[in-house]
Amino acid sequence: MCGIVGLFDMRGGREIDRATLHRMNESQFHRGPVEGGLHLEPGLGFGHRRLSIIDLASGQQPLFNEDHSVVVVFNGEIYNFQALMVELQALGHTFRTHCDTEVIVHAWEQWGEACVPRLRGMFAFTIWDRNAQVLFMARDRLGIKPMHYAFLPDGMLAFGSELKTLLCLPNLSREIDPRAVEDYFAYGYVPEPRTIFTSALKLMPGHTLTLRVGQAAPPPKKYWDVPFTPHAPMRDEEMEEELVVRLREAVASHLIADVPLGAFLSGGVDSSAVVAMMAGLSREPVNTCSIGFNDTSFDESVYAQQVADQYHTNHQREIVDTDDYGLIDTLAALYDEPYADSSAIPTYRVCELARKRVTVALSGDGGDENFAGYRRHRFAMGEEKVRSMMPLTLRKPLFGMLGKVYPKADWAPQMFRAKTTFEALARDLVEGYFHGVSIQADRVRDNLFSDAFRTRLQGYRAIEVMRGHAANAPTDDPLSIIQYIDMKTYLPGDILTKVDRASMAHALEVRVPLLDHQFVEWVSGLPSSSKLRNGEGKHVFKQALKPYLSDDILYRKKMGFSIPLGAWLRGPLRESMRRAVLNPALLETGIFNETYLKQMIDQHQSGAKDHTVSLWSVLMFEAFLRKNGASAAAGSH
Repeated sequence: MCGIVGLFDMRGGREIDRATLHRMNESQFHRGPVEGGLHLEPGLGFGHRRLSIIDLASGQQPLFNEDHSVVVVFNGEIYNFQALMVELQALGHTFRTHCDTEVIVHAWEQWGEACVPRLRGMFAFTIWDRNAQVLFMARDRLGIKPMHYAFLPDGMLAFGSELKTLLCLPNLSREIDPRAVEDYFAYGYVPEPRTIFTSALKLMPGHTLTLRVGQAAPPPKKYWDVPFTPHAPMRDEEMEEELVVRLREAVASHLIADVPLGAFLSGGVDSSAVVAMMAGLSREPVNTCSIGFNDTSFDESVYAQQVADQYHTNHQREIVDTDDYGLIDTLAALYDEPYADSSAIPTYRVCELARKRVTVALSGDGGDENFAGYRRHRFAMGEEKVRSMMPLTLRKPLFGMLGKVYPKADWAPQMFRAKTTFEALARDLVEGYFHGVSIQADRVRDNLFSDAFRTRLQGYRAIEVMRGHAANAPTDDPLSIIQYIDMKTYLPGDILTKVDRASMAHALEVRVPLLDHQFVEWVSGLPSSSKLRNGEGKHVFKQALKPYLSDDILYRKKMGFSIPLGAWLRGPLRESMRRAVLNPALLETGIFNETYLKQMIDQHQSGAKDHTVSLWSVLMFEAFLRKNGASAAAGSH
């Protein structure tokens, strides 16, 4: 696990500036504090920061083949590297190390671009093949590991694990992409392949990019997708038995390490399932950790303790003050672009806690995406059921009118918040789902943005991201379509980004066995009715886990990783929030409607309306601008 960077002359042969490459590499020192390495040759520079996990003595990067004609920099873990090593040795390849990185080099020599589908794991890597004059980049199937890149005005390509590596380059434009701003204030993050800057991109999950010296860059190429191919009919009992077998195998494949290994244990279904499987596979007690909050309404560590007691884990629990708002600027520096998921704060803390005892931690991320575990999945299918009873030509005017006249009632119990439901019923599946997951509705963003900024958007709307993915979905099942959308947007853009940056800030590797691609492929083929049944998400998953976890764990209300944001913004963050939201540098961007910003602050602090999400997203945008310099806002041309 590490950080990678590089510079590549697409025209060929120019010298790479060592000082620039070194600065890029050291900007992500936290990702690999054990050691660093650089390789430079005409037209190419690779850098690597290492956090040693496998083959601690060797395996330094950049790593070469025997004649140094092929070199790789790699971030991640290849879980089937031992089997691939045996296969490649049988084909005549000689290995100098026992690490997974060298497998990539020889796999490239043997199979070229076709090596990527053979890799099982989480990875982002770049290969330079001098003989073929080819630079090849690849990112894992679900986007567990990041890859940012930019084509520079001087004909160079730059890449790095984190966006901050590219921000070391003086000739990288800091112009903000208006579409990324619209996306951010709709989703709370900037979805792939965009970054907040017009000049930089993220390599999409499940994609590769092949560049040849002297040739124009082609678009990235997709090598994998979530299949959603239905299985032959199975009885529920067969499904549950096979699920456990496959889950255990996925967890087992993620346990290879030469350093201390443990697991996050929140007390939710997903992390508890991973710990239960680990306990059955390990001779020693599993190292687990959880954080609790001093406010019991946000604390679920008691459930984590139940699972720890059941499986006799070596459990570590720390109580965190819910007023942990001192991390705002730290998070802005970590994420390099606006990021509004406030659960990044407790995630940062649990990674900090885990690193005190282990170097690798398994997490339960991916369970909700695989098994339709989010509340919004239930709501979307409920709305879809109503939609199916009435054609869109009747629904749109009827529910559209009701949505407009019904008062917005965020303060009321869920059953009385009909405005959002009416608005969703007036839409199709994708519009309704976008409306449900947006952190700020279209009308709120219209108020938030200035007239001039809306003109710059040229009619662009954030829903286009979801529409694009829905059009490519390999299924026509409504629940599968929204799961597919989640796996392309929320999973890599929010969940996996959050965990990668928070863990790497503490030189901790986090592995996600529920996102093992073989497990994901199999689960995607299960019928929707096995995932969401009678209004209950994760049905088959919970049924399969009944022999391993109590009903208290399986069927309690989902809490999430929440913090009391609204109270912070009315209390201890009251003044700093006002200063940030009305910061002249923020207003000078020309993005925001100053009158509406002031109105939100006054209404929220008086208790007249709850603008928590909107104010937090603006607060984090302002922190991003400050960390990257106010000049980052100069994108109006």
